[in-house]
Amino acid sequence: MRILVTDDERAIRNSLKEILMDEGYEVDTAEDGKTALELAGKERYDVIFCDIKMPGMEGTEVLTTLAKEGIDSPVVMISGHGDIDTAVDCIKKGAFDFIQKPLDLNRILITIKNATDKANLVKDNRILKKKVFGQQMVGESGAIKAIKDMIEKVAPTDARVLITGANGTGKELVARSLHQQSERNANPYVEVNCAAIPSELIESELFGHKKGSFTSAVKDHKGKFEQADGGTLFLDEIGDMSLAAQAKVLRVLQEKKLTPVGGDKDIEVNVRVIAATNKDLKAEIEKGAFREDLYHRLSVILIKVPTLDERKDDIPLLVEHFTGQICAESGKPLREFDPEAIKKLQERSWPGNIRELRNVVERLLILGGSPVTAADVVKYV
Repeated sequence: MRILVTDDERAIRNSLKEILMDEGYEVDTAEDGKTALELAGKERYDVIFCDIKMPGMEGTEVLTTLAKEGIDSPVVMISGHGDIDTAVDCIKKGAFDFIQKPLDLNRILITIKNATDKANLVKDNRILKKKVFGQQMVGESGAIKAIKDMIEKVAPTDARVLITGANGTGKELVARSLHQQSERNANPYVEVNCAAIPSELIESELFGHKKGSFTSAVKDHKGKFEQADGGTLFLDEIGDMSLAAQAKVLRVLQEKKLTPVGGDKDIEVNVRVIAATNKDLKAEIEKGAFREDLYHRLSVILIKVPTLDERKDDIPLLVEHFTGQICAESGKPLREFDPEAIKKLQERSWPGNIRELRNVVERLLILGGSPVTAADVVKYV
């Protein structure tokens, strides 16, 4: 574990360094804020101790600069002239803790433990989010780069997004990436597959219902809009939604409030809606199967996800990604595909898109050799 001690008093720096080294920590020291920032930019510190009063750059300025530069090491402020107001100000600016001089060894060690426990919790949370939301879209083709750029621009806003594309292209991943990179990412992300819910139940699923509102309504039920309050609601296959449900969704988007089935009171909701479809919604509007006003509400931003046949340059990266993923999940050693096998995969058509490719990779890892060869592709695909 590596610790940085920043103090303009040499005696305090050296004393704290010796104490911490005796406890088994690696310790660097800085005599001023500028040096501390330079070191923190080069090394990853588990905890940073920083004096508040220093010539040139005060500790609170170091604290705010670290945050601006994206350095998330826990910072513990120390001072010989501390009071409650000073401590509160430091915590408000992002300090993990505040310790008064003269420094107490037990207090220091407890603070280090608490700070590292919190850092580990944040790290575990990031790993969990990665597992839940998956990785970013895999690929370096022009089409995928354009989508990544679009996500980066759109995600921080609350603009509604309509994602279009064939089945298996990864529309869900685009939606999750938009949520993950948004300011709502700490709040719920709720998915609804509109095609999988019977038309008579879709309104209850989306808007909730009150006990007794229909035969099987034995208790109050929160709908998906309410469950996603403060976060993001992903309406997948929205082209399959009934016209009655579309009308209610339009009202929620316009007024930011809903009425549960069987209810008589409105519930306000703050939800970002992202929708996806594999249908041509303009054609559905012409047929009278989709509301034009809802289409315009949903399509503030349009993102079209390309088919795999339109991005075959990404197949080598996708095969590598899926191979690593499948081998890790099965607990087996990492396998490889030889270049001719990859070439064979690029030559064929992929009507099932990314989903089909992953299934094929898994099949080849089970049935093919090591490495997987072109002959394996011919035989098993």
